[in-house]
Amino acid sequence: MIFLFLPPAVASDARAPLRDFSRPEAGETHPGGAATHFKTRGPNAFSLRSANMGLERGLTFKVGDGFFKRTWVAAPASTKASDGLGPLFNAKSCRQCHIKDGRGHPPAANWPADDAVSMFLKLSIPPETAAPRRALAAGRIDAVAEPTYGAQLQDLAIPGRDIEGRLHVTYEERKVTLADGTAVALRAPSYAITDLGYGALHPKTMISLRVAPPMIGLGLLEQIPESAIRANADAGDRDGDGISGRAGRGWDPKRRTAALGRFGWKASKPTLDAQNQAAFSTDIGISTPFRPAPAGDCTAGQPDCLGAPHGDDAHYDNLEAPVTVTDLVLFYTRHLAVPGRPDAGDRQVLAGKKVFHESGCTACHVPNFRTIADGPEPELRDQLIWPYSDLLLHDMGDGLSDDRPEGAASGREWRTPPLWGIGLTRTVSGHTYFLHDGRARSLLEAILWHGGEAEAARERVKALPKSGRDALLAFLESL
Repeated sequence: MIFLFLPPAVASDARAPLRDFSRPEAGETHPGGAATHFKTRGPNAFSLRSANMGLERGLTFKVGDGFFKRTWVAAPASTKASDGLGPLFNAKSCRQCHIKDGRGHPPAANWPADDAVSMFLKLSIPPETAAPRRALAAGRIDAVAEPTYGAQLQDLAIPGRDIEGRLHVTYEERKVTLADGTAVALRAPSYAITDLGYGALHPKTMISLRVAPPMIGLGLLEQIPESAIRANADAGDRDGDGISGRAGRGWDPKRRTAALGRFGWKASKPTLDAQNQAAFSTDIGISTPFRPAPAGDCTAGQPDCLGAPHGDDAHYDNLEAPVTVTDLVLFYTRHLAVPGRPDAGDRQVLAGKKVFHESGCTACHVPNFRTIADGPEPELRDQLIWPYSDLLLHDMGDGLSDDRPEGAASGREWRTPPLWGIGLTRTVSGHTYFLHDGRARSLLEAILWHGGEAEAARERVKALPKSGRDALLAFLESL
């Protein structure tokens, strides 16, 4: 087994002001530490394994990739290992949403007909009785599912079953004028559901639109010490800087306890395994060890769905995706490597990094962490990484609010998304749609949507001259 390690690098104190912007910091060119790859910044840049992985474990990565790409089919089928799709679903494979392991996109008229929309509509209602209130308080659930349609609207179904409905998104443009007179058009989305297949929605239904996030570096995020994440939390804004990040929370089905949330747009999943298996169930309708219901997200209000044939099989632990499958997908998703930053020392990039710091962006987009030294994956242990996220929840203001609580997050709160790889979005995913619902068509639009705790940083960016904005965007594109 061969491991390639970088020379020791000392992490800068992410909370201390950075003074020197004349050169990259130690380790900054390798945002994923020794696991960083430099093979390509092309369309496959998000689909490569940890660079310090040996050949034997590389074969395991390839097998996991095969299961991530697997197209599931309706049961019964001659291929028992691949049947059990649905009955209601949003995609037939993991890769159909995470195209090239990249970022999803909202519906648009010019996308190919066979290209997955990779956008989901989350559904929930406020708790109406004592039992769900207790479950929410204990962290056993992150939301109360809509009684008939479940936790997510499924717009596809196996033959003979009705879809749940169709999502429609429209936009209203809002003009923002920057300090130098530059006008930027933002688009505010509105959602509608038509063709409901199982009756009316609960009158108090709350909805939230989500696009699939990129897959790189997830195993590294999982290995950041919990103490390091909590050290950046400041729920009461004790230091008076206007930033009051809070830790997310979600249910860990393996340890059977509530734990620090790291994954999902609202940090409601504590582990990558929990996140993966939730997606198997709600997105594809596949039963797993943590989510053994063969009908996926179907509810008692959908008896035809519950009664549909399924792929649970005694040869596969009476599941459709047994632990051997979910463990391989877990290995694959843990080891999708972060691309290197060959332009980290470019003069304009360094100038933009200075703007990023001085605008206050690093208060939430914390530059670096060091992963734990005794984690389960040797390639990811004790690595200096640069995700540019604190993984905490922040109030992002009315403009980005979905008015839907989830886990520890309020309707106005979102987890700070990691920025590594963000400059490769167009190259990998073929678009530049950002934020949780893809409303922003550029990085500048995404910045201008920031409000709440990020309002002061946004206003500093609005006040920049064009040269400063260009430098900031060059820095982001270099990540």
